[in-house]
Amino acid sequence: MKAEPGARDVARVPDSFLDLVQCPPVAVLSTVMPSGAPHSSVVWCDYEEPYLRVNTMRGFRKERNMRANPKVTLLCFDPAEPLRYLELRGRVVGMTEDGAGEHLDRLASNYAGRPVSYFGDAIPAEYADTEIPVLCRILPNQVIARDWTRW
Repeated sequence: MKAEPGARDVARVPDSFLDLVQCPPVAVLSTVMPSGAPHSSVVWCDYEEPYLRVNTMRGFRKERNMRANPKVTLLCFDPAEPLRYLELRGRVVGMTEDGAGEHLDRLASNYAGRPVSYFGDAIPAEYADTEIPVLCRILPNQVIARDWTRW
């Protein structure tokens, strides 16, 4: 993957929309398939400025897509207010297995509202024997924040 861009190339999430990137109720990651077609999947995410972070498993389609083409879009919204959303366009600037399991446990705990382990609480423990978490850092270069609830 290329070196990270300078600060002028990074788009910031507006403070009034931070709730949508801190373990939002719904986040959809779109990646690019080898054929050029889009591939979208529901993911858990969080935001550690300036990076959006998602977790996947080694060998999953989205993981392979991001390694081949780092351009992604993350759409975050609250189903209770679907007219308020964030579309974050950017590129994956880092993928690592280091710390990915701990990150996945934090995401699972945030979504559960209590401390949990991803393997064993969120999904069956035996998956830990075959699945290897991968932490992906996304640097947004375009942020589209919309709130149509005030119409």
